Amino acid sequence: MTVLIMAHRLSGTFHRVLKCCAHRRSYTAGTEADTVLHISYGSPAVDIARDHAPGVSSLAALLADAGRMTMLWALMDGSARPAGELALVAGLSPSSASGHLARLVDGGVLAQEARGRHRYFRIATPETAAAIEALASAVLATRDLRPRPVPVSRATPVPLRHARTCYDHLAGEIAVDLFARMHAHRWLRIDGSDVALTDAGVEGLTALGVNLTRARAHRRRFACTCPDWSERKPHLGGALGAALLSTCLDAKWLEPTREPRALRVTPLGERTLGTIAV
Repeated sequence: MTVLIMAHRLSGTFHRVLKCCAHRRSYTAGTEADTVLHISYGSPAVDIARDHAPGVSSLAALLADAGRMTMLWALMDGSARPAGELALVAGLSPSSASGHLARLVDGGVLAQEARGRHRYFRIATPETAAAIEALASAVLATRDLRPRPVPVSRATPVPLRHARTCYDHLAGEIAVDLFARMHAHRWLRIDGSDVALTDAGVEGLTALGVNLTRARAHRRRFACTCPDWSERKPHLGGALGAALLSTCLDAKWLEPTREPRALRVTPLGERTLGTIAV
């Protein structure tokens, strides 16, 4: 139910954005002389802008479907799942799910791999997962503006709110609190969405057993802020965030639960996690 609720909210947001864009037929911009310039579709100025746009509308169109978003949300734990399982999660027929998955693969949102006779699908890149997580955060941020806000208990189940995976790194109350402490004690320097590890941070995380050399070797962003959709504050993302989560799991400070993406803090974790960067 959690997957379905969040997926419908995300797709609903995109539908509203796309509907607004579809009904717009012109742009109006003010010049320095306060004159008004009317630019119609098909004009050279719009064509140039479209050529240099990053193609966000194409991605938005792929995400603006409840079935597709439900399947994507089920993959936000970093797993790879077969088409049949994703069809069941989304409540789609096998043929319909296959069509949606093909579109997501063609659009670069999903990657697929063959295992015997079956095809497995996963989120294509960490950047894609971060974008989906950010959209989930945006959906909850608009909840207070609605006439009938959704109760917090339905929007954010307690197990997910406390500790969960965000693709391949830690999210939830535990992650937000840990990130804030590491920043406050100058383990991290934050500049916008960029995060740099200080000498104190290198020393502290190395002492915890975090493999910084392996994290730096990944062909991805080393460290960055990631918006937490339940706490509406940032947690640590990137290769460093993934390395920290891996350490927590290997050390048995956290362990998976039956709830998808939810993590349980073990008694050892309760004693250890609270002492980091204090």
